Amino acid sequence: MNRKPNRIVEVARLAAWLPVLPLLPVLLWASSSLGQMTSIVTSKHNLTASGPGPIRIVGAGNVCSPCHTSHASNPIAPLWNRFDSGAYYQVYSSPTLTAEVPQPTGSSRLCLSCHDGTIALGQTYNPRNQTGGSLALSPSAAGYLGTDLRDDHPISFVYDSALALKNGQLNDPSSLPAALHRDRENRVQCTTCHDPHDNSHGYFLTMDNTQSQMCKSCHNLANWSTSGHANSSASIGSGGGGRWQRLTTAGSVRDLACEACHRPHSAGGREWLLYSVAEEDNCYACHNGTIAKNVSSEFLKVYRHSVEQPATHSPNENPATMTMHVKCGDCHNPHQAAAIPAATAPLVPPQMKGVSGVQQGGATVATATYEYEVCYKCHASRNPATPVVNRVISEPNIANRFSPSNLGFHPVAAVGKNLTTVPSLISPRRTTDRLYCTSCHGSDSTTVRGPHGSTYSPLLILNDVTIDNTAEG
Repeated sequence: MNRKPNRIVEVARLAAWLPVLPLLPVLLWASSSLGQMTSIVTSKHNLTASGPGPIRIVGAGNVCSPCHTSHASNPIAPLWNRFDSGAYYQVYSSPTLTAEVPQPTGSSRLCLSCHDGTIALGQTYNPRNQTGGSLALSPSAAGYLGTDLRDDHPISFVYDSALALKNGQLNDPSSLPAALHRDRENRVQCTTCHDPHDNSHGYFLTMDNTQSQMCKSCHNLANWSTSGHANSSASIGSGGGGRWQRLTTAGSVRDLACEACHRPHSAGGREWLLYSVAEEDNCYACHNGTIAKNVSSEFLKVYRHSVEQPATHSPNENPATMTMHVKCGDCHNPHQAAAIPAATAPLVPPQMKGVSGVQQGGATVATATYEYEVCYKCHASRNPATPVVNRVISEPNIANRFSPSNLGFHPVAAVGKNLTTVPSLISPRRTTDRLYCTSCHGSDSTTVRGPHGSTYSPLLILNDVTIDNTAEG
């Protein structure tokens, strides 16, 4: 398919064709002729004394010389004027990563010659351009990446049809928009997402990323388009504790999309590039009452799911072998969760859509069909908790308590056996009804649903006292 030419390569060709002209006019002409671009002169990549950014190189000859030289250049295109630091980089990794991420190559290596902070910005390959000094990108600078790239989107990996098929959540690269370039080896590089000469989209992005248009060009997550996060018009306002200040054009959760939770560079949670290290803190940025319902306060109650425990949830973990833990992602898939359409027991509610589970018979399923299957991941596992209430027959495994083979049971996994008149059943309840686990276990709040936290033991929506002569809820 026809693709927009890589501007770095195009500039190099222009410079080679006009060797007697100064490089600055060449780049400025390229900036005005290769599409709708903003001049590099008015961007932060202008490191001369007249540059608008916070970093300037004293004595820099022109806007191009810190990176390019028309003569005596590094044998790396395009007329490269910097050294390769030779640094070894720690690269991105996660339990769900399917690509093989090597040491940075190609144009990414060139970008890192500044952005890893190991080489002074005025130290150029052509000694006639060197300005001296030891000014290098500092760890406090917005563009600093360092040599630890584990908190940055992976680069230099091959993105082809084979990877898309293996991953299952990537679009085939043949569908990529023209703005997203892979190199000649089909590798994703820094220049796939960033154009160092054009800042018209902000952050030198090659295309607009409102509503994560860029992210969705590659990533194809099941049911994202119908999810609550993809469609929420809730204003971000001053929410998030300032974490989205750099995304000044984002007005709603829908506009933020992927970047509500993920950060492509300098992420706090390295695996899956989450803003915060603790998974629940990424959720609390909205679900603390500033943008969405205040769920975070529910976890301060005495009886709660202890999501604050130091544990890690992985989307591909196996309930049969995982270390016991509870995190938001164990019950909610943020890429699929929604508020509509409503479901009836025992079908999994839309807020828990796309979550793994354990069936009544003990088999693990990647996507739970029934709500109780999500609960069974922990409460009917190999290490269930000791029952809160003492009973004649102590059975810690919840699946066994709800087994349809029992003489009697609450109708969670199956319709109850007594289908005749039950005098104590309150209308409009019927003997053929099914129940959710959360019909009894959940928040005692009138505004927040779900088993997040309650003042009643054991995490009940109403008080249920088992001591004689004590008032019930």
